[in-house]
Amino acid sequence: MTAVQCLAGRTQIGRLLQHARSENAKKKVSALVFIGDCVEEDVDELGHLAGELKLVGVPCFIFQEGHEPMATRAFDQIARLSGGAHCRFDAGSARQLKDLLGAVAVYASGGLKALSERSTREGGAAKQLHDRLRLSDHRRGS
Repeated sequence: MTAVQCLAGRTQIGRLLQHARSENAKKKVSALVFIGDCVEEDVDELGHLAGELKLVGVPCFIFQEGHEPMATRAFDQIARLSGGAHCRFDAGSARQLKDLLGAVAVYASGGLKALSERSTREGGAAKQLHDRLRLSDHRRGS
């Protein structure tokens, strides 16, 4: 986290979602991970792209630094519409982010069952992500 730098410019989340869709057409993408703190794009367009990713089985896992309200709403929608999850992390907690990314790797390689097993065994980030995925399923009526 200490080596990450931010440069000026508008967010390009839509471009990232489109890229994931294109790459999935070439070779299966198990999950998309995005780490960010703001959204400057049309949320409806991002939601549309996230829904397209859901249709091809690419869940988006969005990890948010900070508490910017517009970003929170947009990230939550992208995650839910794609079948993924949205979680916050503390900017000072590289360990928390590492654990969240590890939980996504478990999900990407073994699905919800593997994440559930890790959640039961270890709790922590795996439980947080598992709970978010289950809540998203409940909201969708699955």
